[in-house]
Amino acid sequence: MRFRLLVLLLAVPLMAAGWAVGTIHIGSFAQGTPGELPDKWEPMELGGADRSSYALTRDGDSVVLKAEANDSASGLVRRVTLPTERYPIIEWRWKAENVLAGGDISRKDGDDYPARLYITFDYDASNLSFGERLKYKAVNALVPGGVPLRALNYVWTNNADETRIVANAYTDWVMMVPVQSGPANVGTWQAERRNIAEDYRRAFGEAPPPISGIAIMTDADNTGGSATAYYGDIILKSH
Repeated sequence: MRFRLLVLLLAVPLMAAGWAVGTIHIGSFAQGTPGELPDKWEPMELGGADRSSYALTRDGDSVVLKAEANDSASGLVRRVTLPTERYPIIEWRWKAENVLAGGDISRKDGDDYPARLYITFDYDASNLSFGERLKYKAVNALVPGGVPLRALNYVWTNNADETRIVANAYTDWVMMVPVQSGPANVGTWQAERRNIAEDYRRAFGEAPPPISGIAIMTDADNTGGSATAYYGDIILKSH
């Protein structure tokens, strides 16, 4: 169940004090050492699933993060506390070596992606409707640590027609934002730039709360497939 992933993004975050105004290097993979995990990123294990593998590696003249999933699901997370409106722009590079034949953004058994980038938000539970509060209470009783109430999931989808922002197959507290769709750009580096604040408003119809965590994941446990992806540096910007 995907709640197991989301739970791990709720741990006490690192504060933003000391970061430069204007640009924040969330994932400085190019400065890392091949064979190791990137600095300040933590393994994110999913109960009941085998681990995907992550390690810095060389790709040409650059050091990037390589992710491999084989009927597995785990990720890496960087915990932060940042005002979304101050740092609304996220930029990153990624490359998928393949898409998953059984992947389908609309189904739980298809909820796998060769590459994805999660952003979770510190949403105030008191803003929930009565029905949502009951749901939240019930979910928290089953899942130690609770689940995030708002998250954006930037994904490289498996099918070319998966292009619209839609709710996650498990919960509408997580919205899926297709950035690349299908196999057209497989095997080539893609540079991405998204406005988190604007995407949040489109997805949830409200002003965005602070960012609480950023995670990456390459997973194939629901489909039983295999996927390989590479991630370049991840940067947050004020404009």
